[in-house]
Amino acid sequence: MQGELEEAVRVVLRLPEPVTVTCAGRTDTGVHARGQVTHVDVEGAVDPLRLLRGLNGVLPADVAVTAVSAAPEGFDARFSALARRYVYRLCDDPSGWDPLTRGHVLRVGRPMDVDRMNAAATGLLGEHDFAAFCKKREGASTVRALLEFSWQRTGVGQLEGTVIADAFCHSMVRALVGSMIPVGDGRRDVEWPAAVLAGKVRDSAVSVLPAHGLTLEEVRYPADDQLAARASQARQVRGEVHVPNGGRSG
Repeated sequence: MQGELEEAVRVVLRLPEPVTVTCAGRTDTGVHARGQVTHVDVEGAVDPLRLLRGLNGVLPADVAVTAVSAAPEGFDARFSALARRYVYRLCDDPSGWDPLTRGHVLRVGRPMDVDRMNAAATGLLGEHDFAAFCKKREGASTVRALLEFSWQRTGVGQLEGTVIADAFCHSMVRALVGSMIPVGDGRRDVEWPAAVLAGKVRDSAVSVLPAHGLTLEEVRYPADDQLAARASQARQVRGEVHVPNGGRSG
């Protein structure tokens, strides 16, 4: 998507050279993004409405720009963000399966106990080293602040898992959700995901769920006068700390 958007900006603004678009977060291949935020640096005045119409005129049908505006001073789509909100959608009842949603919802084979899943998710909240739920990159920290992890039923056989954190590691959301499945169907104890977290190593029993059930729904930012400070803070290397059942918004 990033490459297509960069080329679309170049074409619409008739720029001689390619531009670089900065995204709020890179999603895993196959993950949907309804609330992605990007920024691009261009010279000269740009009519936001003209750019919006032009981009949607040349972008492929599965990509849409919903708003364009001049960025406030100090704004960085990635580093100024306070949190990202993802939703993973499941169907655990054959009678509630809608084939039209197959590209956005994962079917699971057993009924899920939402109360057990919420109890297990609570044990993961706070700032931790999430190495057990990430594909670690050399030199990159795996410490993140998990601000919310909750489950609810939205219809017959329909479940939504909401995951909010200051940032995410590669495959982290899909692994966190994957740890809930054996708890929800009774194969694992409620305390098991927290025990995996404490181990700080990948557990083969934790499934990284398919990407298509996951959607980036929202990126949250501070007030305009705090954007630059937040970006500076986010660029700092994270240390390893443990805050039981707590969280932070920045």
